[in-house]
Amino acid sequence: MNVVLDLFLRDLPNAALVWSLLAVLAVVAIGALTLSTRQPEPAPVAPSPEVLEQQALLAAHAQALVRKAREATAAAERAAATARRRREEWLAAQDVAETTWQRYDEADSQARRTLTAAALPLPRTPQTPAEYAFRERHLHRAAMSACSHQQLSALELSDALAHRGGWDPRRHPIEQETMLSQFARASLRTAYRRAADTEKQAWLATEAATAAAASLRAAAHAAHVRARRVTRRVTPPAETTLADLI
Repeated sequence: MNVVLDLFLRDLPNAALVWSLLAVLAVVAIGALTLSTRQPEPAPVAPSPEVLEQQALLAAHAQALVRKAREATAAAERAAATARRRREEWLAAQDVAETTWQRYDEADSQARRTLTAAALPLPRTPQTPAEYAFRERHLHRAAMSACSHQQLSALELSDALAHRGGWDPRRHPIEQETMLSQFARASLRTAYRRAADTEKQAWLATEAATAAAASLRAAAHAAHVRARRVTRRVTPPAETTLADLI
């Protein structure tokens, strides 16, 4: 027994050395096998000059589309401001037309009343120089009052003061009032027609400006959509977002 133990202890270092060598050889074999089976990573391929040129052209095209989109947006904003001004002008013209119509309606009612009164027999007055002077002063005062209330034009007032165009200072004051009411009604009717035509033209201008603003707004939106589509196709390093370009 002692002999066997002695032999075992004497051969133990040699056996340990053999096992160590075998372990080292196994590790080396496994490492070599791993290196032989691993695929080498491909080296990055640089873009060709043709690809780089296409990318540059695409980026320039995107920049041009963005610039056009900005210009279309500015034009749409200007058109919208014009449409707002045209609407304000139309509302103002509408107020003028309504006011003129009310004044014409009042003048028409007054003219009807004076015509009714003129159908009655005129009061008899003495035909004296003082009476004719009174009638002339009455005509002048009534004509100037009508002109100040925009019921007579400046030309019609001039005719009344100069006794032209049918204005006769010798007529009875009732006849003068009838004539003044007829002139006032005709003058205000002309003014209303002019105001109504101005209101119509302002409305047409408002409609045209509103349609133009809507058209430009749609064109600006379409331009931005095209710019976004082209910008997304731009690849690095030329790639950029539409928000950065705008």
